[in-house]
Amino acid sequence: MMLLPFAVAVSVAFAVPLLGEASADQVSRILVSLQKNLLTPIPLCFLLGIICTRIHGGIKIPKELYYSIAIFLLMSIGFIGGHELAHEYQAHGVATIWKPALATLFLGCVTPITSFVVLRYIGGMSIADSAGIAAHYGSTSAVTYAVANSFVEQAGHPANSFLPTLVTLLECPGIAIALVIGAALSAKERAARAAESGRKVKESKLGEALYEVMTGQSIMLMAGLLVIGFVSTLYMDPKGFQPFYDFFQSKGMLFRGALCIFLLEMGLVAGEKLGDLLKVGPFLVAFGILIPLIHGFLGVYLGHMAGLNLGGCAVLGAIVSSASYIAAPPAVRLTLPEANPTYSITAALAITFPFNIAFGIPIYFEMAKFVGAQ
Repeated sequence: MMLLPFAVAVSVAFAVPLLGEASADQVSRILVSLQKNLLTPIPLCFLLGIICTRIHGGIKIPKELYYSIAIFLLMSIGFIGGHELAHEYQAHGVATIWKPALATLFLGCVTPITSFVVLRYIGGMSIADSAGIAAHYGSTSAVTYAVANSFVEQAGHPANSFLPTLVTLLECPGIAIALVIGAALSAKERAARAAESGRKVKESKLGEALYEVMTGQSIMLMAGLLVIGFVSTLYMDPKGFQPFYDFFQSKGMLFRGALCIFLLEMGLVAGEKLGDLLKVGPFLVAFGILIPLIHGFLGVYLGHMAGLNLGGCAVLGAIVSSASYIAAPPAVRLTLPEANPTYSITAALAITFPFNIAFGIPIYFEMAKFVGAQ
């Protein structure tokens, strides 16, 4: 409970200077960062998808192509992460990564708890809905990572090479903790009602859901390819390894082109979900913007304390602030079937995802500068 006021305080501490005259230069830098981020092909493709859906345009991405690109992006993030992690291990052992990894695991535990507390005790939502949404916000979006990583590279401050490892570390605990909270409190609530009426209660399949999370497509592809990239880099001849690197490299033409197509499809989906904003209400809209900023600042600050560079802090802030719309939904549906998917998917995909892609990433970059990252 004490973490939420602290997070709010540090976020306000960052925002207040922006309102004064002395912060004119900082505001100018944020506006320039926004311009550099928005007027590039990746977010513009996302915008095109939204516009096309709202005007009933004719763009349609075949599902087979969309799934193939999603698999390629996840494999690429994992493979290049394993490759760079191998270089980092050869040069420094675990000396440079253990602190960021520990900070990431801590953030993976904190974000679902703070999300649940806000949703349940401030928003007044049900236990199942609060835990379901918290599972989405405790996890992360690999696409947000890819866009944030591209942004810091274009800004001339590439992130630490092992950031994909942190993405993988962040994916699991957030979903698991939110499901445990939701299942435990829901079971307690159902047991109390059953005791009053004398009915038997069906147990939630928590273990099954956690197994689904751990063996789901996103985790298996990123973690599996991270191991493959790590082992291949250490033991393959560099000349033999190079073709694989050229295919998967996240800075290359193939990756960025695939990301544009993927963001176009995400824009089409988000455009369809915009109508659901009326259903989720103003509280959830505010939650989908403010909670990412709070989590993002925590990610930036702890990343800086753990020794990440400027780009690394910004990217960590972006992935901590993001919400999952791939790994979390099936796990939540299995464990908390009473949770309303409209709330969680709309908040993650139609509110937080567009906010981070358009505005959040440049803000986290400026937050990283604000805390002194270099």
